[in-house]
Amino acid sequence: MNIADENKKQQRVELRKIENADMKDIYRWFSDSGFLEYYDYVPPIPMQEEEVNKIFEDYEKNEESDVFAIKLIEDNQIIGIAGFDEIVEENKVATLFIGIGSRDIRGKGYGKEALRLLLEYGFNDLDFHRIQLNVLEFNYPAISLYEKSGFKKEGTFREFVLRDGKRYDLYLYGLLKKEWQAR
Repeated sequence: MNIADENKKQQRVELRKIENADMKDIYRWFSDSGFLEYYDYVPPIPMQEEEVNKIFEDYEKNEESDVFAIKLIEDNQIIGIAGFDEIVEENKVATLFIGIGSRDIRGKGYGKEALRLLLEYGFNDLDFHRIQLNVLEFNYPAISLYEKSGFKKEGTFREFVLRDGKRYDLYLYGLLKKEWQAR
């Protein structure tokens, strides 16, 4: 067994095309304000199936997006979504997003594995020069993961988000291909 085989053996998740059967879980997550609170900077208002369908149809049609289901290898269960949007092909730049669906599955390292796979895909297969992301200031687990993965905090959109009557900053992080390769 070589090192690549050993890494593959330890891998617990993979990124796959979203299938119709995955949508029931995605509907559940997007109707959960607890998931939405950390997933995006728009107000965490639960969505109806039609609204979720529209989002994913737009991803499918849009050449500036590449979206995947995060699935457990052992049982093909979807545990989250991840991908790139705001892809600017001419600049070889994209914005990354990732969301682990159910609370009981978070904190087990699946997001770290999914992020690694997404970065490999973005930098190796899509040949991005830069991958960036936005993260809410109170999403401490995500910030820790991004920083450990080499992302650099590049800016702050001060008091960008209003939640429950309180203002929060939105941070901009970036990672260059050369920085990723040096890791």
